[in-house]
Amino acid sequence: MDIKQFVYEKALRAKEASRRLMNVSTEKKNSCLLTMAELIKKEKDLLIKENKKDVETANLKGLSSALIDRLTLNEKRINEICAGLMEVAQLPDPVFEITKMWRRPNGMLVGRMRTPIGLIGIIYEARPNVTVDATSLCLKSGNAVILRGGSEAINSNRALVNIMRKALNDNGIPEDAVTFIDIPEREAVMEMLKLSDLIDLIIPRGGEGLIRTVAENSRIPVLKHYKGVCHVFVDREADLRTAEEICFNAKVQRPGTCNAMETMLVDEAIAERFLPVMLKRFEDAGVELKGCEKTRKIYPSVKPVKEEDYFNEYLALILNVRVVKDIDEAMEHIARYGSKHSDAIVTENYEKAMRFLREVDSSAVFVNASTRLNDGYQFGLGAEIGISTDKLHARGPMGLEELTCTKFIVLGSGQLRQ
Repeated sequence: MDIKQFVYEKALRAKEASRRLMNVSTEKKNSCLLTMAELIKKEKDLLIKENKKDVETANLKGLSSALIDRLTLNEKRINEICAGLMEVAQLPDPVFEITKMWRRPNGMLVGRMRTPIGLIGIIYEARPNVTVDATSLCLKSGNAVILRGGSEAINSNRALVNIMRKALNDNGIPEDAVTFIDIPEREAVMEMLKLSDLIDLIIPRGGEGLIRTVAENSRIPVLKHYKGVCHVFVDREADLRTAEEICFNAKVQRPGTCNAMETMLVDEAIAERFLPVMLKRFEDAGVELKGCEKTRKIYPSVKPVKEEDYFNEYLALILNVRVVKDIDEAMEHIARYGSKHSDAIVTENYEKAMRFLREVDSSAVFVNASTRLNDGYQFGLGAEIGISTDKLHARGPMGLEELTCTKFIVLGSGQLRQ
């Protein structure tokens, strides 16, 4: 069988499963999610063994440390995956929820009802956790999912999908509701993107190159974010100890993620007090620092920053530092160089905080909190299928509600149009 036919038949079976999945009860879906968590915990040794094959191959290929970090499964991450499954099982089921009803002058009732989108294609890089996060959210929201993970994680993903399909079967749900394109050829992705009659939505997760390739080649609607160029602005009225902790967490806690800070903006009124302590702490943590001229006058060991650096999503321990005149210059910088992903202000001034919330046009805007918190699990969504920086249909972390659409429902008693 050629690749085109292989992908088509996989998608066809998944589409058929999506029609049956729509009417599966909440209780059965929750039972299946809990079974998945139990089986994944039970098979953690197998998963770690399969994942080591992927990690070893990635190291031999010389792949980046950020990618290998996202690829790696260990006991802690497996426990987090299982916790996500159990949390999704506890969340309210959005399917067939009637969100609003109103009565028209002729007596008919008009409303909106949430329904599954149908079959969702997930195209992602070396992130085995996405395999489970995507499946859990699609299952709970009544959607079938067709997964195409990066070739770097093929052994990890295959093992995870086999476990989850067993859980589906054990709970009387069609196995093809979770379908995995388990061949490494790039052509498989291109064939997926042509199947507009079968796949209802594509969600790419990964680097900017992957997302642009998907968006440019897809015949199917795409929910996307190209990159996460995230900022923290330390205002002159910030509590500097709080600011130090937030900035350090936003950059260092896990730098290879899309919600990590890439540029720190500091109000000039407090720069001489704040920067020496903050930048020394970053240096001690191994962060490579690039700064504007004002920054370098205060802390001469910082490398000069180039304008193009402000557009970079480093996904590594590299940080741009810029001293700005005030909140207006900070917001102008974010508007020019940011990617509308995650941006934060640290301030004790209420009016400035509210201005920042209103005027910064990002998927999540924070006051006195780290950008690393822009995450479905942290927001109480159980897990996320991605963070959208689009403005249509969904924006920010996409949980269960974002994986449904609405249709109008009309309850009449014989009304006719006159």
